[in-house]
Amino acid sequence: MTQDATNKRHIVHIIYSLGVGGLENGVVNLINHLPSNQFQHTIICLTHATEFKQRIKLTGVQVHELNKKPGHDIASFFKMYRLLKQLKPDIVHSRNLAAMEYQLAAFCAGVKYRLHGEHGWDVFDPLGENKKYQWLRKMFSLIIHRFVPLSKHLEAYLQQRVGVTATKTARICNGVDSQKFHPGSRPVQLADCPFDFEQQPVIIGTVGRMHGVKDQMTLAKAFARLVEQQPQLRDKARLVMIGDGPIMTEVNDFLEAKGLCGVAWLPGQRDDISDLMRIMDIFVLPSTAEGISNTILEAMSSGLPVVATNVGGNPELVELDSTGYLVEKGDFAAMAEKLAYYINHPSVRKQHGDNARARVLGNFSIDVMIEKYTRLYNDG
Repeated sequence: MTQDATNKRHIVHIIYSLGVGGLENGVVNLINHLPSNQFQHTIICLTHATEFKQRIKLTGVQVHELNKKPGHDIASFFKMYRLLKQLKPDIVHSRNLAAMEYQLAAFCAGVKYRLHGEHGWDVFDPLGENKKYQWLRKMFSLIIHRFVPLSKHLEAYLQQRVGVTATKTARICNGVDSQKFHPGSRPVQLADCPFDFEQQPVIIGTVGRMHGVKDQMTLAKAFARLVEQQPQLRDKARLVMIGDGPIMTEVNDFLEAKGLCGVAWLPGQRDDISDLMRIMDIFVLPSTAEGISNTILEAMSSGLPVVATNVGGNPELVELDSTGYLVEKGDFAAMAEKLAYYINHPSVRKQHGDNARARVLGNFSIDVMIEKYTRLYNDG
């Protein structure tokens, strides 16, 4: 195998962009925690990188931007090829469908060990039913040494729908930084949060890009139904929706029309997610499709019970009536029912939150994830 003068294995991570998101956060966590005496890293963004790259703590990590044009930008393949010939990495690790096609450039550039991660469904194929995308994965499996699905659901998709052999898949779940995301006392006040914590409200929270697949509208409808059915909870229940994106205005308009703006807070994108988790009492993930959700793991690590939709990898994380509850996607009535139960049963809420924290420490620690990736990267 080819190694550089420092005897470190050089890994090139190919991703669509480097901004706020679960996939990107997972890549940064991986780079920050892998043994620095064994590996060096380069990130290639097909499009661009944002200030999110400042979260990389390891020194010497280069970030390249190809500034790919929308659609099939043939020139970007040649840019990737030339860059990989220059970098001479030992490993190329691409993530998700948009980056997978650039494994052809890695193959042509002579990269000896080629990995591809499946972190979640493509926004244009949220159920994994697109035959063209299945065919693409099948074709690229001829030049990809190992696929790395993050969930059992994605692993089953690759093996049963795409036809990737079990020997070419290595499922590795994301690990959560349990030292950063931990339970803690709620502050008397938090920056610009409008809620009066001294009144001890029960805060229902979610974190995620305000995009259709994340379906924050279902949570907004569930919250509205909650206070309509139990008006006494208007003085107690509060809603926090962290994130920005194309449906933020629609969600905000709905809450305003329902007269709920005074009990809901939509501050947009934030960098203090771990602090915000500690003001919450219940975490909700209303997505219509998911891989293994980083935000669910972070919420569980923060000692929060979880109400999530029964999609993707969510059933792998949420243990029914132990760490949380699952509802069908779009079912705001069932979601409202579970939220009401948690609000009205604080002891159950506390027990499920404690169970969630214990489950993360036992099964989804960042140490376990790093151990598995270290073995994977040294296999090639």
